[in-house]
Amino acid sequence: MKQYQLYTTMGAGFESVVAKELQALAYETQTENGRVFFKGTQEDIVKTNLWLRTADRVKILLKEFTATDFETLYDQVYDLDWAELLPVDAKFPVQGRSVRSKLHSEPGIQSIVKKAIVNKMSDQYHRRGFLPESGNFYPLDVHLYKDQARISLDTSGASLFKRGYRIEHGGAPLKENFAASLLKLTPFDGSHPLIDPMTGSGTLAIEAALIGKNIAPGTWRDFAFDGFDWFDENLHQEAVNAAKTMVKELEQPIWACDIDQSILEIAKLNANNAGVLQDIYFKQLAVKDFATDLENGVIIANPPYGMRLKDQKTAEELYTQMGEVLSKYDSFSQYYLVGDPAFETFFGKKATKKRKLFNGNLRVDFYQYWAAKQK
Repeated sequence: MKQYQLYTTMGAGFESVVAKELQALAYETQTENGRVFFKGTQEDIVKTNLWLRTADRVKILLKEFTATDFETLYDQVYDLDWAELLPVDAKFPVQGRSVRSKLHSEPGIQSIVKKAIVNKMSDQYHRRGFLPESGNFYPLDVHLYKDQARISLDTSGASLFKRGYRIEHGGAPLKENFAASLLKLTPFDGSHPLIDPMTGSGTLAIEAALIGKNIAPGTWRDFAFDGFDWFDENLHQEAVNAAKTMVKELEQPIWACDIDQSILEIAKLNANNAGVLQDIYFKQLAVKDFATDLENGVIIANPPYGMRLKDQKTAEELYTQMGEVLSKYDSFSQYYLVGDPAFETFFGKKATKKRKLFNGNLRVDFYQYWAAKQK
């Protein structure tokens, strides 16, 4: 089966997390800023789209070349065998991006690439005028960085964070792959308890249950490759069927608490859609009233910060309550994603480690408090 040069994209700061996930799936990887490269067949395209929890997309790198003028860009794109990739009626939008390159007009870059493909396909299919673009979806991407151009075909379609289980959501939910990436930065693997004391729409707890039960995160959705006419249509269903045989029972409890009963109902609906409702203990509870007999696990939360609460003072009071109530559970490793640089002051304890991240465009910190002892 044909080998492809593949790569994944991911949120800033999560390259090493995605690389480790690919390596755990037995791929050799090369990492650069915002991308992790690996090689694979159509089976691997299916496998990585189905199983990767932390990546955004899986793309096929079609060609890489230097381009400092539009003529070169046009010629290099035209030179590809587009009829091998795209049927005559293919719908092929072109996304373009340019960083620190002589060709800096992104609309111009997109237009030239599109023109080169249309002209080549018109020649190959002996067509005149416009191509119909009434068929299946083949999302293309051109990216220039320091005059190096890459032409890629996106095999995922909608971003991999769109698992398909989250029908309803609260005011500011974490993306599913962002939540999974945070969990991958903790020791959690399902063999110890996990508690989210401010669960919101439940994303962290649900992603933890998927990890603990070894459920493939792409189980419920379709991908762009499903519409590629040259792609083996049996591979996807075979991979899903195989993945379902690998689901296991959850070893340890997962708790998801929130003060707001209405948002807990949304979290339960999402958990039900993901097939893990019976695996998560949901409870309406304020942080100040939290208590547990569980030990030696992970506490993880994305507490509402000032921007979300619309009130900085309320956020600071919440952080103080968290410190007073949660820090005494010192057999737990604790992890808090917060957009307030003064969090440690109000929590009352300096983090073991702090990691800078971006939740969308919002700069946040992931405060890590490692367990003090094992009981």
